[in-house]
Amino acid sequence: MGEVTLFSNRVYIPTAMTGVYGPAEDSFLLLRHAIGRIKGAVLDMGTGSGVLAVEAAQEPGVTSVFAVDIDPEALRVARGRAEAAGVLGKMVFTVGDLFESLGDARFDWILFNPPYLPSEGETDEASWAGGEVGYEVFLRFLAVAEEHLNPGGGIIAVVSSRTELDLDEVERKYNVEILEELPLFFEGLYCLLLRPL
Repeated sequence: MGEVTLFSNRVYIPTAMTGVYGPAEDSFLLLRHAIGRIKGAVLDMGTGSGVLAVEAAQEPGVTSVFAVDIDPEALRVARGRAEAAGVLGKMVFTVGDLFESLGDARFDWILFNPPYLPSEGETDEASWAGGEVGYEVFLRFLAVAEEHLNPGGGIIAVVSSRTELDLDEVERKYNVEILEELPLFFEGLYCLLLRPL
């Protein structure tokens, strides 16, 4: 594969990553709405290959980026990407299931491209399987995410129409703004901006 320009001053070079979720339409959808909006301390939850975390670290107003993933191999790949981009000094990498490894850390922005596909049983991978219906991981995240946001902080996340997530349920705790809907052949992706009520 050749290089792919994401934004005028940055280039993403695809790499082969067995078992690590690589950037796809959902990653780029989230990235479009994060760039130019995020600042301060940023958490990239479920960082995968680290493309969101590294792009966030290159934003002028971002002071630090925590990259969290349940898969140590994903963090190794993300760390390599950060090193290549020259942003290791702004980043912290930690293995954990959602917020378990973060203590009481708080952030100005949280980015989350969760695993959102329904379970297929034994073939599931943590990078894409979000539970029996598909949104269980996202709901576990939302149950505690507000505790890790600074006042005025926000969450930018991606969800799939395949999960049939009930946004009314989410709106019990968060103000929800749909930033963009991206129709694909087999699903619709939604980029959401969430702020605690």
